[in-house]
Amino acid sequence: MRGRFDEQLTELNNNLIEMGALIEGAIAQATRALERQDVSVAKAVIESDDLIDGKEKEIEGRCLKLLLRQQPVARDLGQVSTALKMITDMERIGDHAADISAICVNLAEQEYIIDLEPLSRMAQVTVSMVTQSIDAFISRDVELAKAVIARDAEVDALLVTVKKELVAVLVRDHAANSEQVFDLLQIAKYYERIGDHAVNIAEWVIFSITGKHKDRQVF
Repeated sequence: MRGRFDEQLTELNNNLIEMGALIEGAIAQATRALERQDVSVAKAVIESDDLIDGKEKEIEGRCLKLLLRQQPVARDLGQVSTALKMITDMERIGDHAADISAICVNLAEQEYIIDLEPLSRMAQVTVSMVTQSIDAFISRDVELAKAVIARDAEVDALLVTVKKELVAVLVRDHAANSEQVFDLLQIAKYYERIGDHAVNIAEWVIFSITGKHKDRQVF
């Protein structure tokens, strides 16, 4: 019985890795669409969101079967329940990548009013945070999860940089480019939210290992 349960946990981990690869790719491609003003790539990201949603449902079903059929002990229960929490955040990350891509379609014919480097950097950091948060779950690495949480400050600082640059544009151009200012600010906010979701995942990883969450202690 235990051997079969361990096999199913391994399958669950593999599913999470697959979903992680999908959302990491979505963020990277959304950023490519932004940087290159590539409408075809942006539309592909939007269409791929259905794959991410489908993977979420697949993992959710696997978790529920494990909980109902296998009656896991506390340690295993924490791991499975954490997977359920993770996929909710992972699905939202996919949504945000699609949101960024939708804005990119609107911006495709416009000359950018600011240097995109801070936004590109936000994308790089958030992809890394997502990857490391999932790796921390698979390897049961508390320190790696904590490192993900610590990197959120870098994302927040980049958001402040983007805001300052956009405000300067508004002042300089007397709000002539206000629509693009709003669009780019929305993109920055979506990257910031992706970072927040990666932090959520990392916090639940710590819970699955220690039984302690920042808001509660469960086992």
